[in-house]
Amino acid sequence: MIKTGNMRRVSWSLMVCFCFWQGANAAQPAPPVSYGVDADTFHPVKDRHGMVASVDAMATQVGVDILKQGGNAVDAAVAVGFALAVTHPQAGNIGGGGFMLLRTASGRTTSIDFREMAPVKASRNMFLDAQGNADSKLSLTSHLASGTPGTVAGFALAAQKYGTLPLSRLLQPAIELARNGIVVNDSLADDLKTYGTEVLVNHPNSKAIFFKADGTPYQKGERLVQRNLAHSLTLIAKEGPDAFYKGAIADDIAGEMAQHGGLISKADLAAYRAVERQPISGSYRGYEVFSMPPPSSGGIHIVQILNILENFDLAKMGFGSADAIQVMAEAEKYAYADRSEYLGDPEFVKVPWQALTSKAYAKTLANQIDVAKARPSAEIKPGNLAPYESNQTTHFSVVDKDGNAVAVTYTLNTNFGSGIVAGNSGILLNNQMDDFSAKPGTPNVYGLVGGEANAVQPYKRPLSSMSPTIIAKDGKTWLVTGSPGGSRIITTVLQMVVNSIDFGMNVAEATNAPRFHHQWLPDQLRVEKGFSPDTLRLLESKGQHVKVQPAMGSTQSIMIGPDGMLYGASDPRSVDDLTAGY
Repeated sequence: MIKTGNMRRVSWSLMVCFCFWQGANAAQPAPPVSYGVDADTFHPVKDRHGMVASVDAMATQVGVDILKQGGNAVDAAVAVGFALAVTHPQAGNIGGGGFMLLRTASGRTTSIDFREMAPVKASRNMFLDAQGNADSKLSLTSHLASGTPGTVAGFALAAQKYGTLPLSRLLQPAIELARNGIVVNDSLADDLKTYGTEVLVNHPNSKAIFFKADGTPYQKGERLVQRNLAHSLTLIAKEGPDAFYKGAIADDIAGEMAQHGGLISKADLAAYRAVERQPISGSYRGYEVFSMPPPSSGGIHIVQILNILENFDLAKMGFGSADAIQVMAEAEKYAYADRSEYLGDPEFVKVPWQALTSKAYAKTLANQIDVAKARPSAEIKPGNLAPYESNQTTHFSVVDKDGNAVAVTYTLNTNFGSGIVAGNSGILLNNQMDDFSAKPGTPNVYGLVGGEANAVQPYKRPLSSMSPTIIAKDGKTWLVTGSPGGSRIITTVLQMVVNSIDFGMNVAEATNAPRFHHQWLPDQLRVEKGFSPDTLRLLESKGQHVKVQPAMGSTQSIMIGPDGMLYGASDPRSVDDLTAGY
């Protein structure tokens, strides 16, 4: 049975709780006030046998169908990922990369890194102009912008090692959607009009797919057929990932690059490997936290921020209070400062993850937070870790009837990536090379500042903020979540966790709650509309530079009740997403 999990354009109102701060050494935090289910302001989708939450209704249906056919959560996730390459080409992809976090019913948690890699000919200063300044056009919209894609390798590894159905079967729904066509929804129509006219229209192969004969992009309700993409997906179904990395698709990608000054070669494609990694783990108020390790910065900094927040009684401060937002924003500043200095590809730099996720280190940062006064970002530097050491995207979550759980965040980077379709493959290529630090100290497209640890090097994976996350309670999976949003992914996922644990919200309430974000530089507290004007004035009086800006994130989340019942929610900030179960 399919149920819509979105409550569109619901106006959010909340009563701000003004409470006294107990200090960094407060007593055991009080449990959040519970009013019972009748007081819930938003209600999640509810089902028992399996659930999928994604940004696109067609892709969600694909995942639910795989679960009904006997596939497990990994099978469904792989099928959803391939389907999104057809139905949500803004971010769904086989020409990009990302991360998968999975937890089995028995409690084993692992991750698969299928982040893009820099081609072997990539060089340290490849995105600098003649004056030595970073040139964003080179790193975002040129053929130099693409790293070697990892999605096909990642999905193939996951299916082979943890799935139960053949890869060819998992690809079939995507093949049919591409071959028969999809009806363009609001989200795709809006993005084709807004971004397609900026990045797709400049490339003949891309324009031929996404624009009609009269030169206008496809509109809502019209049918978009992607025959070349269907052919590429069929080759992968028949030949496996070798079709992409060594066969005809590799020829298309390498040929496109050679013709236009790009760097990805057939040797780069053949050398690509997805990597299984041990997740970052931590604890928060008795819950276990699992998230993505480097080259994602998400897991480390979610755990780091939670460690800092554990020193404060957020539940007593109350959701939406100036004190709670102040403490969380200040904690975020310290984490993003550390991100700029220490995070990069672990194959190339030593990432001090033990120090960054140390509760002792977090305690030193918590002691520097003043609930009454914001510390200017200019005064915050990356921390001294010596005593403690022993980045348009989409997310989807899946849980099956046995309790296996999968969280996947993957991307082309910005909407439609570089805008370049490789030859006749029908495959949009990423512009993930912008996630490297083109020049230390210079912000990327998301305003994130990086250093030498994230400098461009051959075969290196760029740093990411993607944060697929799983929370366990009493040894059992409790929450599966993640989000797109570039630099705001970390804080969006963080607030899903804090809203659920500290403020006692159900998964739909946690999803719908207004969000805020601070990333150290620029020194700005970004907030969505929906917070009390009184709260914003109090934050300004504390020294926060508050700016109301557009909505942040698009979480797709599933919570598992103690009786095994599944509760899911898609984000109302997106217009065509769906959570469904059976």
